[in-house]
Amino acid sequence: MGCKAGTYLAFFFLLASLAVIITISVIQTHKQTFESRLKYGIVIDSGSSRSTVYLYQWPAEKENNTGLVSQRLRCLVAGPGISDMLIDAAQDKKSWASIRECMNNITQIVPEDQLNSTILYLGATAGMRLLQSQNEAKSNEILQNLQNYLQSLPFNFQNASIMSGEEEGLYGWITVNYLMGNFLEKNMWNMWVRPAGGKMVGSMDLGGASTQIAFTLPDPTAQGPDIVRVSLYGYEYNIYTHSFLCYGKNEAEKRVLASLVKNSKDVTNVVNPCFSLGYNMTVEAEFIFGTKCTEVPSNYDPKQKITLVGSSDSGACRDMVHSIFDLTCKNNCSFDGVYQPPVGSGNFLAYAGFYYTAQAVSLTGISQLDQWNSSTWEFCSWDWPTLKLKKNWIADKYLKSYCYSAHYVQTILVNGYKFNKDTWKNIDFQKQVHNTSVGWSLGYMLHTSNMIPAEAKLVHLPMANSVFGGLLFLFTGLTIVTAMFLIIKAVRACY
Repeated sequence: MGCKAGTYLAFFFLLASLAVIITISVIQTHKQTFESRLKYGIVIDSGSSRSTVYLYQWPAEKENNTGLVSQRLRCLVAGPGISDMLIDAAQDKKSWASIRECMNNITQIVPEDQLNSTILYLGATAGMRLLQSQNEAKSNEILQNLQNYLQSLPFNFQNASIMSGEEEGLYGWITVNYLMGNFLEKNMWNMWVRPAGGKMVGSMDLGGASTQIAFTLPDPTAQGPDIVRVSLYGYEYNIYTHSFLCYGKNEAEKRVLASLVKNSKDVTNVVNPCFSLGYNMTVEAEFIFGTKCTEVPSNYDPKQKITLVGSSDSGACRDMVHSIFDLTCKNNCSFDGVYQPPVGSGNFLAYAGFYYTAQAVSLTGISQLDQWNSSTWEFCSWDWPTLKLKKNWIADKYLKSYCYSAHYVQTILVNGYKFNKDTWKNIDFQKQVHNTSVGWSLGYMLHTSNMIPAEAKLVHLPMANSVFGGLLFLFTGLTIVTAMFLIIKAVRACY
């Protein structure tokens, strides 16, 4: 009787040991969880009017070699753009203090063990492109000062450089289409896939010193000036992109003012049809002619006082804006003889200065060309007291120029890029998409993340490896012992 009891007990331990081995193996294999380790990147957008610091983050495991990047922080640097550094020491002091504050805020967000691997890049745009062409030594000194500071931070500093206009346009296009979900979407199984039948959206950016246009070409094999191929999320795209230096909102206005001064009989008292009646502004000649975008007149005195007197003449303002464009080319070109394929019937997102101008004339989002024209003429007809009353939320330093801006936007889009009454309604004037700022910096991070090696997900197991190994060894041993005991008993029973 005792022999049978021992056999039954051994058989029970054998089955129990096998059950435990199978159970812990299944749990350890199938109940593991994954932690997505975040990577970080910092982009400093040094534009002609101001600098903005962006902190981006994305999972270390990537989709088709491109990180899923999102904006974590946007920090505005006080003061003008970096191209205005080394002019006013007091202003430089404020700007440096603001830059340091932005970088300190980022240091508080990025985990300490991630600081050294967080890439940092500064990209300067049209303002510095202009300064470099005028005073290369000064532009180099500004960049070197910034580089010395950024290298002292606990980040993985890449470089501080002046971007080309084509890069700025391309990265803006990437940003727009990424934010609008044209590259990736989640399917019913919660997996990232390319949207079925998704169409790319064109991008139009208006800065202070330059403006950019970029859009996808229907012919994937098309080649020519300003056509580039990019690979994102496993697919290739053929993009037309061009940047127009000196056609940014601020520099183009200086060209209009320069034309008014040159055509005025009295250069000290110049009628400006784009300013509202009742608004006058006195500037030094250097304000208008101290840039490469305008031609210096004869007998130029940079300190000469010029008073600009508003007249609220919308028709004359439109004519003056038209005069700064060379619109003689008609086929496969925009203006100034620059090659451009037709914009076609695709959708476009217009942001930055385009958006703020649309906001001033109360036409953000999608509008009709006739609406834009009538709103512009109404806006330009108001005298200064009326304009201030109706648009009291806009600061005077910006408000004074929106009549010019509205005519400028219509001119470059219709006469320049060749949008018409039917295709104008395909333009969406926006500042943000899904609460994220539209600009080149996010597109840069997306493109750059292609060059950052993907990392494996961190695995969280139900049991520590030492515990799992110990249990596996214990119950495997017990299984072997009980199995051997039963085998011996079976052999003895047979003989």
